[in-house]
Amino acid sequence: MPINRQIKAKEVQVIGADGEKKGVMPFDKALGLAEEQDMDLVLVAPNAKPQVCKIMNYGKYKFEQAKKEKEARKNQKAVELKEIRVSTNIGDHDFEFKSKNARKFLEAGNKVKLSLRFRGRELNNMKVGEAVLNKFVEDLSDIATVEKRPLLEGKTMFVILTKNK
Repeated sequence: MPINRQIKAKEVQVIGADGEKKGVMPFDKALGLAEEQDMDLVLVAPNAKPQVCKIMNYGKYKFEQAKKEKEARKNQKAVELKEIRVSTNIGDHDFEFKSKNARKFLEAGNKVKLSLRFRGRELNNMKVGEAVLNKFVEDLSDIATVEKRPLLEGKTMFVILTKNK
């Protein structure tokens, strides 16, 4: 945002520090008004005819903007992708344990990636692996939806789950 002498217009529409319209005036007079009040003349609408400038404390304005941005960043929660690895011949207890962990991750607001690595001859029978992943999806279907269907990349098949809205 151009301020004070960075503004190149000959005539500007001026808005006072209190929000009151001062009218159209030559740039030098507008800058004089701002300097009288120990404030800055800031260009707020460069595409308007004539350009619109506002008298304000630019340093304070920048500080407030930075404060708002920092507050917005603080309130944002980054969604993590938690990975749970399973195998084609997973036992019942392991299945329940990993399902419980996936449920915990989903409730915390994270995405869950269930990945299954095929080893050796397991690649010949991918239906078994897909059935294991579908069993997980079915078990977690009450709180999760599938973002990415079971997909094979190389020797790894994976599915991504997100929490229901």
